[in-house]
Amino acid sequence: MSDATAAELRAAGGPSAAGEPWASAGAQAALGLGAAGFRRVLVLGGTSEIATAIVRELATREPCEVALAARDPQRLGDVAQQLRAAGCARVQTLALEATDPDSHRAAIARGIELLGGACDLVLLAVGLLGERGGLPDDPRGAVEVLEVNVVGCGSLLLESARALRAQGRGTIVVLSSVAAERPRAANAVYCASKAGLDALAQGLADALAPTGVRVLVVRPGFVTTRMKRGLPVPPLSTDPEGVARATARGLRRGAHTVWAPSTLRWAMALLRLLPRPLFRRLPL
Repeated sequence: MSDATAAELRAAGGPSAAGEPWASAGAQAALGLGAAGFRRVLVLGGTSEIATAIVRELATREPCEVALAARDPQRLGDVAQQLRAAGCARVQTLALEATDPDSHRAAIARGIELLGGACDLVLLAVGLLGERGGLPDDPRGAVEVLEVNVVGCGSLLLESARALRAQGRGTIVVLSSVAAERPRAANAVYCASKAGLDALAQGLADALAPTGVRVLVVRPGFVTTRMKRGLPVPPLSTDPEGVARATARGLRRGAHTVWAPSTLRWAMALLRLLPRPLFRRLPL
């Protein structure tokens, strides 16, 4: 937590940096939150295992009303059932096509409508991993990764920011990746796509700061999800629940960026300093 954020929380009667409860009503207002914290949640990419884990984590502290948006109605229904079983007060679903930017404004408006006309938190969890390697064997597949992770997610981020700015408050959580911090030859296209989204999110966070809208960028390392099934698990890996706990801590503390696990922050700080001839020889 920054000194400024900590001071805001103390002045508003909120928790200390080590405190666990959500911020008080006054502290929530200082940080751009609704009176009920993160009660109304719109998930863009509603079948994401990480996003689902984040919602479950939030629901352990207060009942959540959730709108899940994705393109697979069967999987959406399954996730909705899981969240209801986890204690979410109300879960609804709607269609979303990430590669159709012209539909994004209406989809987000519909999601907010399903939440009663206001939204406390937007989780942006759309993403494709694609083919691993430097120069892909499938150029069309590589372009699809860029279309989804940069163009599609970028459009959804912009429309979410516009909608929350119009209501005067709210928080956007953007699921980025440590891959955004320094592109690797082992997955050049995916790294580039996450770098583009991450840069947009960081820039919008600064632009939106005076408006009451927060943007939290989450940079997980290797996460053991369906998308990564069959891949070798490297050191400093985590699971969806680990990312969820890190995200919830970041939301409570008013952070702008979180790493999961947190040790990746320092590992990536060191890797950014390595000369390229040395970096490209690492087995990353």
